[in-house]
Amino acid sequence: MPVLLEVCVDSPKGLAAAIEGGAGRIELCSALELGGLTPAAGLMKAATSAPIPVYAMIRPHAGPFIFDAADEDAMMADIDAVRAFGLAGVVLGANRPDGTLDMPLIRRLKANAAGLGSTLHRAFDLVPDADVALEQAVELGCERILTSGCTPRAMDGLETLRCLSAKAAGRISIMPGSGVRPGNVAEILRATGAREIHGSCSSPAATMDPRAISFGFEVPGSYRTDTAVVRQMRQAIDVA
Repeated sequence: MPVLLEVCVDSPKGLAAAIEGGAGRIELCSALELGGLTPAAGLMKAATSAPIPVYAMIRPHAGPFIFDAADEDAMMADIDAVRAFGLAGVVLGANRPDGTLDMPLIRRLKANAAGLGSTLHRAFDLVPDADVALEQAVELGCERILTSGCTPRAMDGLETLRCLSAKAAGRISIMPGSGVRPGNVAEILRATGAREIHGSCSSPAATMDPRAISFGFEVPGSYRTDTAVVRQMRQAIDVA
């Protein structure tokens, strides 16, 4: 079975580019420059016509994955919206102040997402013990863990990713992500044995507005999902 390429996008144009380039699944977000936040309702609606599965990020704000009761209410409503729009699944996770997974909260979110697919996001990468968190993710019934091997970039966490994949033993998918590019994806796949891979498949924004940057409406050095990079990633995966 071919390795599945998941592409994270945060705009209608990015969604179209990922699909055209050959993505097998979409992680739908807003604000990718912040690691991805919950997508707006309009973007969820745009994704309803996608010919591939779309999983929506459930993350109400930037910063650590530590959420209070008000955040939980927002995440519950966002999960309801994902279901109402008919998307395939959700991407969720939460940490306690000590970095461990916030299992009570994640269980409640998972219960509200019953019937939807689920990915445990990179809250996993902040845990103090990846082996314990792996078993917790299996217990939660998540389909996969998106992880860079508890390092900022997947290339730096290859040994941890390899060990996690071996310990997962088919019970849950380990999906490497963060810094995955056409030039290194083959090495990551060979080292980890992963059957799913995650990337932004982006390139620098072609045009930027200095005035918008000065007002804080655009981030310097912004990147956009690029159909050509998605194709390159897909080709590199296919020959790995």
